[in-house]
Amino acid sequence: MFKLSRGAEYAIRGLLYLSGQPTGKVSYIEEISNAQQIPRAYLAKIFQTLSKKGFVKSYRGPEGGFALTRDPAELTLLEAVEAMEGPIHLNECLIHSGYCEREDMCPIHDVWNQAHEKLMEVLTGTTFAGLAEAGREKAAKARDKRAAS
Repeated sequence: MFKLSRGAEYAIRGLLYLSGQPTGKVSYIEEISNAQQIPRAYLAKIFQTLSKKGFVKSYRGPEGGFALTRDPAELTLLEAVEAMEGPIHLNECLIHSGYCEREDMCPIHDVWNQAHEKLMEVLTGTTFAGLAEAGREKAAKARDKRAAS
């Protein structure tokens, strides 16, 4: 089964939280952990990785925490996934042209390639600004639905 690791899932949720904050706001790890229901120690480790890879900036001290280093409108879901998982390949035959000796004769190769291209298109076209906006809209609909009940 093709599946994201828990670390990648938590990284995405943490970045999504930061994307919903005002530009430049520094958020405490505890705040992010609670809001996204992620174990604090695990999230701290993930954010160390994201800091080293340039996605977030770490601030030390009593006013410390984390903030995005880039505009969420320019940060794609593909970048976040690949930061945690490495390059995405639906099958080994897609690692690079010529990797699979059956590439030229295998009809399944073309299907894997088409699926891979669609996946990359969706992940590249999905920004954290768009995800943050979608999250706000879903939260508002859920509140409205509860209020109507």
